Formats: sequence, C-alpha cells, structure tokens
Amino acid sequence: MTYKTLMVHLELNGDNEGVLKVAGELAERFDAQVIGIAACQPIQVLVSEGFNAGEEITQEWAEIERELATAESQFCAALRGRAKRMEWRSTITYGPLADYIADQARAADLIITGKDIGPSLLDESRRVKVGELAMRAGRPILIVPMGITGLAMRHVLVGWKESREARRAVVDALPLLQAAGQVTVLEVTSQHEHAAAQARVKDVALWLEQHQVEAAGEAIVASGTEAGYLHAALLDRRCDLLVAGAYGHNRLSEWVFGGVTADVLLDPIFCVLVSH
Repeated sequence: MTYKTLMVHLELNGDNEGVLKVAGELAERFDAQVIGIAACQPIQVLVSEGFNAGEEITQEWAEIERELATAESQFCAALRGRAKRMEWRSTITYGPLADYIADQARAADLIITGKDIGPSLLDESRRVKVGELAMRAGRPILIVPMGITGLAMRHVLVGWKESREARRAVVDALPLLQAAGQVTVLEVTSQHEHAAAQARVKDVALWLEQHQVEAAGEAIVASGTEAGYLHAALLDRRCDLLVAGAYGHNRLSEWVFGGVTADVLLDPIFCVLVSH
C-alpha cells in the first residue's frame, strides 16, 4: 500500500507554507501526483428595495478569483519538480467548503490541510471546518499545524481506542508508519481496564510488525482526564505524528480523536493523521 495521489488544501489569504512543504516532501517520498484544491464562499447580500448589489457582488467575485489564482500560483511554485504530476481544482460555492473538498477527495488517497483555527480568527467564507471534512471525506486527513514545515516521523504515536475508526486510521496510515523510525501504539485507560488495554495494543503492534512496521504497544493508566494524560504522553515521547480515529455525534457537532476531545490538540506541535 502507498499513496499515489495526494490532495493538498490551500486557504485563501492564509499561511500555506507548511502544508505545501509537507505535500512536496510526501510527493517525493511516495512518487505521488498532487492535486491542489481551494474553495471560497462569496458574500451573501441581503437585497432590500431600492438597493442594487450588482456592483458589490461583481467586485467580490473578481477578488475571489484573484485569490484563487494566487493560491494556484503558490501551489505550482511549491510542487513543481517535486510531484509526479500536478493538477489544480477550485470553486466558488454557496455550500459548505468541506463538502466540496470531500466530494473531490474521491480522486485522492490522502488529504493534507492546515489546522482548523476557529471562526473568530479566520473568515468563515474561507475556512474549512476540519471536523466536517473528517466526517465527510472517506479519506485520511493529515492536519499540519501552523509553523510545521516538515514531517520527520522519527516517532509516530497511534492513539488507540477500541473502535472501528481507530482500526481504519491504522490501515490508512500504513505508508507513513512504514516510513517511521519508531511507532508506539498507545492507549490511555483505567486501572480496571489496564490488562485488557495492554492486550489490545500488543495485538495492534504485532499486526503492524507483519506489515514491516517496528512497533511497540503501551497502555497507561490515567487517574485524571484521558485528554490530559494523552497530551502529556505525546509531549513526553516527542511525538512527530499522531495517528487516530476521528468520530463525533454528527458531522456538525463535537468530534474527537480516538475518544479524546479535540481540546488535546488546541495547540499541537506535531502533525495529526485522522480517519473516520
């Protein structure tokens, strides 16, 4: 298994340096083609009697088209010579941006995007809600926090939870896990469940070894919050990449990584691969 086609999402007027550098690095590693993608919602003008919004709408669309063209230029400049083949896709839509990217994900093995930093910091019309994308895409998503410009993969942690989503994430991450220097399958559990958890992570580690991944299983007992213990473990073990299942009550509400709320990743210093 490998990644033959990557899809990298660019934010309009955003900092795309990290996602583009990671996409280029992975394109070279896997000899993959790369699809660049961007989307934007135009302003929705409430038209009142005697008010002509035509000129304002025309200017808005022209500005969006300029922003899309700039993003395409950034994509081409960053990936030229690194990707096996390049393709650009973009749209102006009144629908959710995550829906457009999820639909286009049919053409890719892996989606690369930036961290969702919240509506208060970025225009909603240009912000892709990563939680919605994770629920809709049917493809693994590699989230690259701002400031990260490479994927070292010296130590990859699998945040294990006994769930369909976690099993799916490990399979989807296999190409990266096979390239990792060290892999730890980690489950945060209670004292009562510790023995069972240790058996689970051992099973996963043995399965990974059958797929040319050097892995170890570890179950740690949490006396406090699961999220707090996982976050501390990730930092203590110098995690370069976290792999976890993503699921929520529905695609518009709370979503979680391996059973732990997204609070654990509010300010990560590592990349995250999630799968649903």
